[in-house]
Amino acid sequence: MPLVSIVIGSKNDAPLIQPALDMLQQLNIEYEFLVMSAHRNPEIVREYASKAKERGVEVIIAAAGAAAHLPGVLASWTTLPVIGVPLPSSELKGIDSLYSIVQMPAGVPVACVGIGTPGAKNAALLAAQILGVKYKETRDAYEKYKQKLAEG
Repeated sequence: MPLVSIVIGSKNDAPLIQPALDMLQQLNIEYEFLVMSAHRNPEIVREYASKAKERGVEVIIAAAGAAAHLPGVLASWTTLPVIGVPLPSSELKGIDSLYSIVQMPAGVPVACVGIGTPGAKNAALLAAQILGVKYKETRDAYEKYKQKLAEG
């Protein structure tokens, strides 16, 4: 049963989110990886988000470029934490996505990490921190990662 769900709006975004998949794997966190568009398939997004908690998902990572509606739309349909990853897929190189994700209206929070692949990796690490509050094995794996990071 996946604890983390990673959702992207387009198959073309897969290479940009790969660092998140790699980090979750490294930390031994089970995840699912889905492609759905807030614009092209809004009903599928609504159904998915409203049932994610029932399926055991505890954190959603949503990556999107340009107007970047996907993280906010998912957050509007769930009480699970949603981490938005702005992607540099437009002429503005992700600045538009960053603003879209961080400027959510009050009552619909979305955590936001940096743009692109560094942000994707940090999204997985933030998900690990969230899960580490509840799961000792995840907390231990994250602490081991941080220790290795400090050692250089």
